[in-house]
Amino acid sequence: MMEKQELESLLKQYGQEHLVQFWDELSMEQREQLFTEINGINFEQVRCNFNKVRSEMGTVQKQVDTMIKPIPSEAKGSLENIEQIENYEAEGLRSIARNEVAVLLLASGQGTRLGVSYPKGMYSVGLLSNKSLYQIQAERLLKIKKLADEKFSTEVAKSGQTSIPWYIMASEQTQKYFETNNYFGLDKKNVNFFEQYQLPCLTNDGKIILDQKYKISKAPDGNGGLYRALYQKGILDDMKTKGVKYVHIYCVDNILVKMADPVFIGFCLSKNADCAAKVVKKVEPEEKVGVICKVEDQYQVVEYSEISEQTRNMRDTNGELTYNAGNICNHFMTVEFLSGIFQREKQMPYHVAEKKIPFIDESGQRILPKSNNGIKLEKFVFDVFSFSERFAIWEVPRDQEFSPLKNSDEAKKDCPSTCRADLYAQHYTWLKNAGAMFDHKMDQVGKVLFEVSPLVSYNGEGLREHVAGKLLRSPLIIEMDQMRSVTFNDMNMENYEKEDILMGA
Repeated sequence: MMEKQELESLLKQYGQEHLVQFWDELSMEQREQLFTEINGINFEQVRCNFNKVRSEMGTVQKQVDTMIKPIPSEAKGSLENIEQIENYEAEGLRSIARNEVAVLLLASGQGTRLGVSYPKGMYSVGLLSNKSLYQIQAERLLKIKKLADEKFSTEVAKSGQTSIPWYIMASEQTQKYFETNNYFGLDKKNVNFFEQYQLPCLTNDGKIILDQKYKISKAPDGNGGLYRALYQKGILDDMKTKGVKYVHIYCVDNILVKMADPVFIGFCLSKNADCAAKVVKKVEPEEKVGVICKVEDQYQVVEYSEISEQTRNMRDTNGELTYNAGNICNHFMTVEFLSGIFQREKQMPYHVAEKKIPFIDESGQRILPKSNNGIKLEKFVFDVFSFSERFAIWEVPRDQEFSPLKNSDEAKKDCPSTCRADLYAQHYTWLKNAGAMFDHKMDQVGKVLFEVSPLVSYNGEGLREHVAGKLLRSPLIIEMDQMRSVTFNDMNMENYEKEDILMGA
């Protein structure tokens, strides 16, 4: 370990000598911790990154109206193309059965806006089953693999494996959660955890922030840090060893996400896409969501603030918004495409996030600022779209595939209540389409409390034999018991208000 004078001399080259200003007050253990953190920082890279983003700080993002174009029709597809859906689904299931498909989960964030101190994937939105987001997603993986294996049993025999590899970019806390819950029935050999890298938090003049006298303030390098982690932590090598060719990438907070969606995968294969994105249709010009379009002939997500009001309101001949491909962080990428990203990762821009960052002041007091006092540098997962040579867009219905969990219920939007309601509404539609019968009072009151376990149905399939002609009672969970039989579990009526106890959904 270096002496204080040596450290100061090293840090002074980069204007960061303040990092050891409390050195004399530290215990030997604390000095070792601080030295280790300092030794792990590439200060030249930090200075370079800061200089690149300096011009963005405090400035309004430029508008790109003169450079953007809508997505060409030949690159787009949607569920409206009904005659092709079965073919897409079959191709996707065949690839799953061959063990060519992996799923990659971006789950490094904490549930801060939810008001909890643990990873968002561990959160339960209050469904009848009380399942967490992680459990729901794990069970969807189990089900879609089972469907693929049943449809293409000969392909399964050739591959010799039984699971879809699941790669989870998350904290150690998430890994322990999976271990405690026995991986929710998945083979633990096929659940792979890795952590993304972190970058020092900076003041507005580029000084690295001290979180404690002996600890540097750091933050994850954004979900775009995925690509460096895939390469340097051996994840890409693992994919290749397992024969994976295609990867479905998504964020943890969408309760309606279709894991390894075979229709999406089949569509991408039909387009020979190396990179693709699911989108939902933006219906309101002022909805503050990034849209995918072409910028100087390259695909890109353009933020709301980068488009003028006039351009946001432009409509096509069908009366729909010209720029309506709302990005939902749900992507397809080939392993070959991912393998080439690391060499180009440095071309990806850093984005500036202005934050309230706790810091140690000159007197050694830890301050919790009331306003933004520093920045975090991030890369975004979609920044690689511009590298794609064969990009594709798959549009999905918002009410069937996108219900994000961002906020506490106080926000009344993208919160536990809306997630619950959206999932219940989806499952009601499944049951209704499968021939279930319901009391007419449900429509009058407008409350549905039905939950179908992912182990029973992935997307509404297989329900007719169990519910056709039956009068269903709410609240109800349709689930799979330990004997692999479908069961109907009437929930305790005392847990619900009298007006909620209705026949049907």
